[in-house]
Amino acid sequence: MRFCNNFSKLTDSKKCILAMDTRPSSHMIHEVASASLMECGIDVYDLGMAPTPVSFRESRKYQSGLMITSSHNPLEWNGLKFIVNGRIINENELKEVTTDHKHQKTNIGSETSIESSYVDEAVKLIGKTSSHPKVTVDIGGGAAKNIAPTLLEKIGCDVLTINEEINQTSRGPDPTADDLDDLVSNTKNRDIGFAFDLDGDRLVVVKDGKKQNPDVTLGLGVAKALDLGYKKFVISLDTSIAIEKYITKRGGTVKRSAVGEANVIDLMLKNESQAGGEGSSGGFVLPEFNYCRDGILTSGLIASMLDTKTMDEILNFMKNYHQLRSKIEIDSKLHDKVLENVLEKMKQQFNDVVTLDGIKATIDENSWVLVRKSNTEDIIRISAESDDVEKTKKIFQQVKDLVEQCYEEAK
Repeated sequence: MRFCNNFSKLTDSKKCILAMDTRPSSHMIHEVASASLMECGIDVYDLGMAPTPVSFRESRKYQSGLMITSSHNPLEWNGLKFIVNGRIINENELKEVTTDHKHQKTNIGSETSIESSYVDEAVKLIGKTSSHPKVTVDIGGGAAKNIAPTLLEKIGCDVLTINEEINQTSRGPDPTADDLDDLVSNTKNRDIGFAFDLDGDRLVVVKDGKKQNPDVTLGLGVAKALDLGYKKFVISLDTSIAIEKYITKRGGTVKRSAVGEANVIDLMLKNESQAGGEGSSGGFVLPEFNYCRDGILTSGLIASMLDTKTMDEILNFMKNYHQLRSKIEIDSKLHDKVLENVLEKMKQQFNDVVTLDGIKATIDENSWVLVRKSNTEDIIRISAESDDVEKTKKIFQQVKDLVEQCYEEAK
């Protein structure tokens, strides 16, 4: 109620889209949020259960939006994604939402149920595919249930859905962390598989009987964007170097942002970039359509690329690079102290160290390692990549040992 009250100060139009994912607590929070916004004089346009990309797309028409979700996180979690002008709020706006304001009572707002035109608008952008690919969609019990299969069917795909029952899914809410055994099994005689998180912004691809790493999702989206003629990209600091090299090889330019969707979007807006995203979350962003990770649109873009030279080219290119990502449980109270010590030690071991977001060391043109603290959990994340699998393992273990050593020293 407090956050919705404060958010009302940012909604100049006094109109707000409202949507929720399929978490057990979402309906309860939805009712409270709707009442809180109306109390502040905001007219609420209710999408009901809908994916994050749909709420972001529709919010462009009303200037603001609120998505009730905690995305890929465990089911007992929930959260609020506040949207202004079609994008997630930035750091300064977040301070406004979390800082109390005196609220002067106004006329009570209204609530109206609405339908989304997302699918038709996405189909118009993607176009129809003549190859009629066989696609399996793993809904994961999430809000993509009524949107993703419909979109894929409308562009000409033969669609099979699994895990579409909200309370009976066989896997967790995060497809990047799950083995996706059911999807792998169900795609053996089909062209491709897509797995969504609970709010539909993350997408993981299963191809040729194998779950692909999340960066492949972004790589495929980027390859399609390049085919469409886009040249200016923003990708997060932890995104595969393979994607950056592929973009520059095709004549594009790349800027790196701090990790996190809001940071990617913020840099996109500042540089008027045309596409990009965040590899670690399997999130592709196409600003002309949506200022958010849009797994549903991306699934359609990828499906339209099947049996093309571009699809094979990007997949083969990315196979040459190997990543390791893991985390160490460390009390968040010690995060800053541990990272201070890690920075000093990494400066002694590596020549090129930057602190845009965490600590990233570039070992050579094909190898890097990144250490970052989590903003939501008692963990520190480590990511490493190289064009040699053994080198990746060596770099990763070297830095992991370093972090653990600094943790022991900080305790």
